[in-house]
Amino acid sequence: MEKVEPIKALFLDIGGVLLTDGWGHQFRELDAAVFNLDLDEINDRHKLTIETYEMGKLTLEEYMNLVVFYQERTFSQAEFQKFIFEQSKPYLEMIGLIRKLKVKYGLKIVVVSNEGRELNEYRIRKFKLDGFVDSFISSCFVHVRKPDADIFQLALDIAQVPVRSVVYIEDNPMFVRIAEGLGIKSILHTDYKSTCAKLALFGLEVAE
Repeated sequence: MEKVEPIKALFLDIGGVLLTDGWGHQFRELDAAVFNLDLDEINDRHKLTIETYEMGKLTLEEYMNLVVFYQERTFSQAEFQKFIFEQSKPYLEMIGLIRKLKVKYGLKIVVVSNEGRELNEYRIRKFKLDGFVDSFISSCFVHVRKPDADIFQLALDIAQVPVRSVVYIEDNPMFVRIAEGLGIKSILHTDYKSTCAKLALFGLEVAE
């Protein structure tokens, strides 16, 4: 009978799992409505620049200059940035779950996330993610981003755990498939309850 390896690490996305998305489509829609922007034009410019920004090759100021402030506006960059940052909200049940699992099973907690530096650092500080996350393999820090499989290999190298001992929690089906293709057990996160049930199948449970 094949030996079942105990889980030693959880890999996690931030946006959609621990917190709301940092700068997703729904928030660009909201920003466009609040600041009276042309959403289609903003989205077109965003698509051309977001990869470079999330890989840490543009500052937030440079990104905003290209996407929003390429023409005169009636509001400042500081006002716009403040509004963006304020859209980040925590999923408290998920944060509590990961904290409990870390303590109960002695797990390494590793974030694997696509985010720009300024927003990523704000979210880490604001929601005290560094209080339970051991390593942040954020695209802005490592200069590679999902769907590139190299970011998962980098996370494995830094965590120093065998691939068979990792569970990855992610809300994007494409990224789940890529992780699974590397042999990483993965959970497509849709809600707290179903993720708890899936974690239990890997032997990770906490009392309600």
